[in-house]
Amino acid sequence: MNVIASPRHVDLAVTGKCNLSCSYCFFADEMVGRSDLPTERWLDLFAELGRLKVMTVCLTGGEVFMRRDLFTLIDGVIANRMRYQMLTNGTLINDKVLAQFERGKRRQRMNSIQVSIDGASASTHDKSRPDSFQRAVKGLKLLLAADYPVTVRVTVNRFNFGELEDIARFLLEEIGLPSFSTNDAFPCGATNREGKAVTLNANQKREAMRVLMALEKRYPGRIIANAGPLSTGRELARIQAAKARGIERFPGRGTLSGCGGALTQMAVLHDGAMVPCHNLSTLVMGTIGRDRIQDVWIHHPTMRALRMRRNIPLSSLDTCRDCPYQGYCAGGCPGGALYHYGTINARNPVDCLRVQLGEDPHFQLPERVDSGTMVEGVYKAGENEM
Repeated sequence: MNVIASPRHVDLAVTGKCNLSCSYCFFADEMVGRSDLPTERWLDLFAELGRLKVMTVCLTGGEVFMRRDLFTLIDGVIANRMRYQMLTNGTLINDKVLAQFERGKRRQRMNSIQVSIDGASASTHDKSRPDSFQRAVKGLKLLLAADYPVTVRVTVNRFNFGELEDIARFLLEEIGLPSFSTNDAFPCGATNREGKAVTLNANQKREAMRVLMALEKRYPGRIIANAGPLSTGRELARIQAAKARGIERFPGRGTLSGCGGALTQMAVLHDGAMVPCHNLSTLVMGTIGRDRIQDVWIHHPTMRALRMRRNIPLSSLDTCRDCPYQGYCAGGCPGGALYHYGTINARNPVDCLRVQLGEDPHFQLPERVDSGTMVEGVYKAGENEM
């Protein structure tokens, strides 16, 4: 496979520290024991990325504003001819922070700053993001008032799936955002999200899909999704329309081609560990300063396996060979596959349409969960899929 000489984009978790303790956090378990790199190590990395002509980086955490040297790091990104975006919980944004962005080219080189909002009220948002709603909304409003390129992500979970209409109204009508994006909490990495009772059960997924599809019609083009219930609902509608017209497969489908990230980007954790992406945070491929980014990018077996994954036909997997949606499917996120089956060379059952519809004999989402806790053993994963 022909591979570009270097990644075009790199996600950088510049800190593992956070002022919150969100129930579905990607790094809630796997980041324990890792230490933040000092300023100089990050600046050296930015110089290496600049030499490789990396175009953009995403600064995230933890909570990115927990780093006291954050603006030194941003200046380092800019000095090496890269643009940047940021992910934040929004609670530490104030007038002093915005004043810092006005210095030099910090604001001009920012592509976007994403704030996480998971409810239309503190009573909902704070269940997954403790004691943070008022501060997050205040930070969001400051960014909007100053005309920053701000975006919002809503992570659909057990606590907020019943408030999606209110969330859309709050963000689009009251706050005045042009749009917001959605995904959902799902198992990956080392974090046991089922045990924390944040992932949606089968009934909740279907309800979230129904509501989001209706909201998309009410607010055309203003609700964005590349994963989660809305994305699944769109795919299902597209498949049903294709079946009605006698189309049995989509171009480029029928293999494990659901993730193209390894063709254009990679990630670095806050201790300098290089990983394919933050959804695959357990697959450490090297350490910055010790291993060359370009060598890992081109030659590491994990990167090569992720790229070659798209050559594996779904018909070769026990869970998929008899699936009526096989010709329309791309296998989903490898992070979910790795979590459930211990290999990236499997479908992600949480992304599977047959699982969503309750038709899959190999994997069943629970229909109900009592008392807000997941029932032990309710997920029934099949044999390791190779």
